[in-house]
Amino acid sequence: MNAAPEPEILAAFEAAKGFMPVHEGLALYAAATEAGRLGLPLLEVGTYCGRSTVLLADAARRAGVTALTVDHHRGSEEQQPGWDYHDPSLVDPEVGRMDTLPAFRRTLHAAGLEDHVVALVGRSPQIAALWGTPLGLVFVDGGHTDEHAGADYEGWAPHVAEGGLLLIHDVFPRKLDEFTGQAPYRVYLRALESGRFTEVSATDTLRVLRRTGTAVPPRG
Repeated sequence: MNAAPEPEILAAFEAAKGFMPVHEGLALYAAATEAGRLGLPLLEVGTYCGRSTVLLADAARRAGVTALTVDHHRGSEEQQPGWDYHDPSLVDPEVGRMDTLPAFRRTLHAAGLEDHVVALVGRSPQIAALWGTPLGLVFVDGGHTDEHAGADYEGWAPHVAEGGLLLIHDVFPRKLDEFTGQAPYRVYLRALESGRFTEVSATDTLRVLRRTGTAVPPRG
């Protein structure tokens, strides 16, 4: 996986609000480029302000497929007031709650990628329950509690097509502090133990797995 984005796409990624570092973004882009060859949509769970969406959308554009991104845009648990990852500029002053949707739309507009993304605004389990289309890639990067990360895995992993990729972000095998959490790591272990997925690569906290089996992911 050695595809790389054009400089203007990488610049749009770096300019967007978000937390994914460049080296993980490049690994995401390479995986999305590979998965795009299946001719199926590429989906991420956890949009925030669209930083990673820029890379997913450009890879989808180049492959002639659609990028999908799922988020309720009210911020995950660590982005609420009182937490280190809270950004007061993303609070809607009228309702007093986080609203990252306007920033996300500005990110896509600046990158020239609005026509290549479908934004699914709502809670991940509700959207997944209605979903019926095979996906070339699922990128799990939403909430970091066991409840939310587990629900994202259970809802979306079954839709990864044979040969498609499951990506999991913020995988910390060892707890570093109160903000890292290990729910994504436990999801990563569940995926491997399910018999459906084989690890392809690891770039810092990003894991890339390929669907190679047909076993049903365990619940609970």
